Amino acid sequence: MNETVVEHQRAENKMGVMPIPKLLLSMSLPIIISMLVQALYNNVDSIFVSRIDEYNKAFTAVSLAFPIQNLMIAVGAGTGVGINALLSRNLGEKNFEGANRVANTGIYLAIFSFLAFFLFGIFGVKTYAQFQSNDPEIVAYCAEYLRVICLFSVGIFMQITMERLLQATGRAFLSMVVQLAGAIFNLIFDPILIFGWFGFPKMGITGAAFATVGGQIVSMILGLAINIKINREISIRPFRYCPNWKTVGAIYAIAIPSILLMSIGTVMTMCMNKILQESTAAVAVFGVYFKLQSFFIMPVSGLNNGMVPIIAYNYGAKNKKRIKETVYLSCIFACTIMLFGMIIFHAFPKTLLELFNASDDMIVMGIPALRIISLHYLFAGVCIIFLSVFQAVGSSIYSLFVSMGRQLVVLVPSAWILEHYFGHSAVWWSFPLAEILSLVLSVFFMRHIYRQKIMNL
Repeated sequence: MNETVVEHQRAENKMGVMPIPKLLLSMSLPIIISMLVQALYNNVDSIFVSRIDEYNKAFTAVSLAFPIQNLMIAVGAGTGVGINALLSRNLGEKNFEGANRVANTGIYLAIFSFLAFFLFGIFGVKTYAQFQSNDPEIVAYCAEYLRVICLFSVGIFMQITMERLLQATGRAFLSMVVQLAGAIFNLIFDPILIFGWFGFPKMGITGAAFATVGGQIVSMILGLAINIKINREISIRPFRYCPNWKTVGAIYAIAIPSILLMSIGTVMTMCMNKILQESTAAVAVFGVYFKLQSFFIMPVSGLNNGMVPIIAYNYGAKNKKRIKETVYLSCIFACTIMLFGMIIFHAFPKTLLELFNASDDMIVMGIPALRIISLHYLFAGVCIIFLSVFQAVGSSIYSLFVSMGRQLVVLVPSAWILEHYFGHSAVWWSFPLAEILSLVLSVFFMRHIYRQKIMNL
């Protein structure tokens, strides 16, 4: 028992006492590295898929499957936000029994999420693929890929949960190890299963799907083992801590706005694919952008994952100074990453497109598209950080308002209007237009949150 108390004291010293710059980097850097590796294997996966056929139909199919994969991540990561914030808050308040209950309830929620997508994998993937495309070959590719992703989605939901438990207790390095294990598995087996190397059968797009879910399952197993053996702040005993409505409700009070927030991206992507449907090249360019943006969005997400437990812990401990310093430094780091991304998109658009075996039509359309879309990175860094602050202090509803305003009220309608009157080449301007609104709303709500919840701590 004394050993457990010492461990909890060490966690408190780190989250509540360590200098913020060092703490933020120690919490975020391992996650950022793992996110970059994640982005690398997502793009390598697509680069290999783009070489399955000469007309890029397999790549287009994977791009059309992305909204469902994004929805899985939204459900898993959104629930993880609730688990992370509530667990960190309980630790900050020294409610260790409550922290255990949150951790074990999170495992049950991951399993329930998997079962929902398992059913979709059986009954829904073909209908979804037909909704997204009229090309029979693309529909077949999309359904084939998604079926595997959904039927074996237990890996991604449990992996995310295990990572969040490690992050909430200050073990960001181990969280990175968990994610790296799956990423490395995927990088190795992607070309092997797609092209049938080393005696394996040539599986094409199905091989890409199996490499993806295989990596997720490897991370799930490793994450579970680390949490059971090493993570002493919590006790993984799901049969002892059966879920109850109070704990589930407390998690989802934070998680549902986060899930909806991330799911809005799924709706937006589906709508954009429908708007661009008449041009296969435009759909492919949009898919290339979404793959490439992960090199910059995912590191900022990694920064957020390190930032949220710091803010949540110090909010529970009523330490205003540390909250303000964390937000300030996070904004600087996020804006630096996004500015670098904008420079890359402006300087090397043709090279980036050629990585995905782009056709001449894709290159002609894609060069200005990547440059125009990336203009919104000027504002995106601050917006992303502010949205995570809202979640950390239990006001996720404001994140939802901002994201809905950006993606559904401005981006999709303006994209439709621009495409209808000016053609596909004008659609891309909807991204910077939407981000300006997002910045205005984010600053407004941040001022409100500060006055209401932080200023008087």
